[in-house]
Amino acid sequence: MAASDSDRIFPKKTTRQVKIGFKPLRRAVRIPVWGDLGIRIGLALLLIFIVIMIHWWDRDGLVDNFDGEVSFLDVVYFTMISITTTGFGDIAPISERARLVEAVIVTPIRFAVFFIFVGTAYNFIIKRSWEKWRMTRIQEQLSGHIVVLGYGISGSESVNELIERGSNPANIVVVDPSEERLKEAEKLGVNVMAADATRDETMKAVRIHESQSVLVSAGRDDTSILIVLTVRHLAPNVPISVVVRADDNELLARQAGADNVINPVRFTGLLLAGSAKGAHIADYLADLASVTGRVQLVERVVEDDECGAAITDLKSGGRGLRIYRNGRAIGYWEKECQSLQRGDVIVEIVPTENGSANGDEIAETDRSSRNQRNSRKTAPIEDMPTSIWPESIRKWVNVLRK
Repeated sequence: MAASDSDRIFPKKTTRQVKIGFKPLRRAVRIPVWGDLGIRIGLALLLIFIVIMIHWWDRDGLVDNFDGEVSFLDVVYFTMISITTTGFGDIAPISERARLVEAVIVTPIRFAVFFIFVGTAYNFIIKRSWEKWRMTRIQEQLSGHIVVLGYGISGSESVNELIERGSNPANIVVVDPSEERLKEAEKLGVNVMAADATRDETMKAVRIHESQSVLVSAGRDDTSILIVLTVRHLAPNVPISVVVRADDNELLARQAGADNVINPVRFTGLLLAGSAKGAHIADYLADLASVTGRVQLVERVVEDDECGAAITDLKSGGRGLRIYRNGRAIGYWEKECQSLQRGDVIVEIVPTENGSANGDEIAETDRSSRNQRNSRKTAPIEDMPTSIWPESIRKWVNVLRK
């Protein structure tokens, strides 16, 4: 059951004090807080500098009622009290041109600086409080969303694939105790929560009973099974998919309530075995699994106008592989597939957008890129750069070259 920390969702046991609870749901902002603040302050200072230069250029139209001489310090002082609309009257514009400049140029800049400061106060005080309240409301009204429990290697790949398949990132909730991994998830626009997925209060906070489906990838089989038990207890009818790595834990995961149990180790073995029997089997299976390939596996319910038709005459134009009827899997070659019924679930292969291009051109491109990768992998040891290798490895390579 051992797994790397990159996939682990359960908090490490080295912590002496464990806090029960979770942080509120959140979503990434486009500009960092300090970046936004810096832009606002920089723009305000730029406008103030422009007014200072205008007043300095037109200083002959100003009068200092204290000593009669307008210095640069007097210009800076007059600019600040003018922009802030304080106005003590000790320095004032007396010429028509100076008054025209104040009315036409300085006044709009005064309003601009005012709105910048008001906007900053709104953004950092009112807006962020509003955003926190809004995310709380979203959290309370979550429905039909996809919950991903664990954002390690498998979890992050599943989120990327969901977005590639057209899922709205705002409709995905990622739960993981690691803030670093959640920062990467936030960049995709998904909702994130730093919490322990084995806790009931965490699952209730993401409204697990209202979710469309749950994907579990905790990095450890025992933790994943415990999460499945927690989810199934709170959401008896929600589909659960879980990743386990040991064969003897697959039955336990199903008994815990998982609808789909995925064993990446076994699947990798299938790909390796398939590649031994044919050079293109592994490529085609990977093509089927990803939406970025030329074809895609789709599961859907039979439509009304397809009832009575054969699996070879699907409305979508795809190639039907099997149907699920009353919990039984039926292959396309079996008699039952010649007459589809209401409620049947079809698994079919459909072409993607990439599949509309000319097959020979894509095959040639894939072949050339594969040849380039193979050439890099099989390069002679004499041609391999050693500058980035550790010292111990460089010594052995130098010995082999000699």
